[in-house]
Amino acid sequence: MRHRSVAIVTRDPSLYHELAGFLRERRWSAVSLLPGERIPETVAVVLTSTAEAGAIAHPRVLEVTEGGDRRALGVAVARALTPSASSGELVVGIDPGPRPGYAVLEGSECVGEGNLDAPEGAAVFAAQLRHRFESRAILFRVGSGDPLARNRIVNALLARHRSVEMVNENCTTPRGRRRPRDGAAAHKIAETRGAPVRDPLPVAATAGEVANLQRLSREGSGGRVTISRTSAQRVLRGEITLAEALDQALPKNRRGSAGGLPPSAHEPL
Repeated sequence: MRHRSVAIVTRDPSLYHELAGFLRERRWSAVSLLPGERIPETVAVVLTSTAEAGAIAHPRVLEVTEGGDRRALGVAVARALTPSASSGELVVGIDPGPRPGYAVLEGSECVGEGNLDAPEGAAVFAAQLRHRFESRAILFRVGSGDPLARNRIVNALLARHRSVEMVNENCTTPRGRRRPRDGAAAHKIAETRGAPVRDPLPVAATAGEVANLQRLSREGSGGRVTISRTSAQRVLRGEITLAEALDQALPKNRRGSAGGLPPSAHEPL
């Protein structure tokens, strides 16, 4: 079948190696070319630098900056490799949590899925999708689970003036089964109509969430410190990370040891 590969067209060695790894991880067929070389007819999309894009004659050229977030780029490449897909609305399902899962649907076809680094990452992802799909309508459907993370996600999207629906997750889990997680749950959420959300939602941590985060702070610091309730609430609202809260709580002469936190403690909640 024609038009099923990706071309990396650049003289920039750093960008080339990054993009080659990006395509290899996703098992997408790729060819490597220099600007000016003939592009095979089997190429559906070209990845190149902004400086080199103007010299490339191809109907589908994606400009890429070195070291940028690759989530939206992955969606755009997958879309280009799926010629049968429609050109209508994109629907993004988001499964709320500390690292929300997402799935991007075009019609009935999933053209991208993965995880965001934090609930507020939904706003950055939305901006990247808008950049990659300027002429397309994009609807975000957010699952109703994990109220704190859910409301942070919704508020981040509304702040960017995105269209948002809240989906009742009770309607997305098959009876008799555990709730699916991450990409699978996000896919179900994207497929389910929800209620439009137009106003920001309250972001307030429960006493249990605060106590659990204080426990994690003790474990992460080896029992040396427990962050305050106020700091825990700030972490849960996404204002600071747990690592930053611990760094503020530790005595100045011992802050360097906060680097010994387990990897999960450094992730924004």
